[in-house]
Amino acid sequence: MTSKEKILQALEALCARREYCTSDIYRKVLERCEGDTVMAGEILESLKADRFVDDARYSAAFAREKASLTGWGPVKIKFALKAKGIGEEDIAAALEEVEPQAAAGKLEKLMRAKWKSLEGDPQARLKLIRFALSRGYEYSAVEPLTDMISHNG
Repeated sequence: MTSKEKILQALEALCARREYCTSDIYRKVLERCEGDTVMAGEILESLKADRFVDDARYSAAFAREKASLTGWGPVKIKFALKAKGIGEEDIAAALEEVEPQAAAGKLEKLMRAKWKSLEGDPQARLKLIRFALSRGYEYSAVEPLTDMISHNG
């Protein structure tokens, strides 16, 4: 078995355990190929052809996980996927996978918890808005919740 086949097998096993995007796996391939870009390109193409690496599948899993577990909004998810070199179509499709009601519920829960920690702060409302925006939610989603939470506690 050649070193190329060994590297390919090792990376197939790695990809079978969890999702990787093209840019993440390319760095791993290049490292294992000791900088041989030709061999790395061939291995990467083989991984993509056999669907061990699929940016659309990765993007969807990433968006679901970040929205449901981490509480990220669509803006932050989009920027993170762009930073990984994911295409616009895959990003749009991934954001479609996020359940809007669940995301809104997660945002409200995060904001209520933050509001409790800001009790008595004269700039609490501003800090609450800034917090929600930093989580990647759009102002149009944040502002009505801010009003509701700041008036009702």
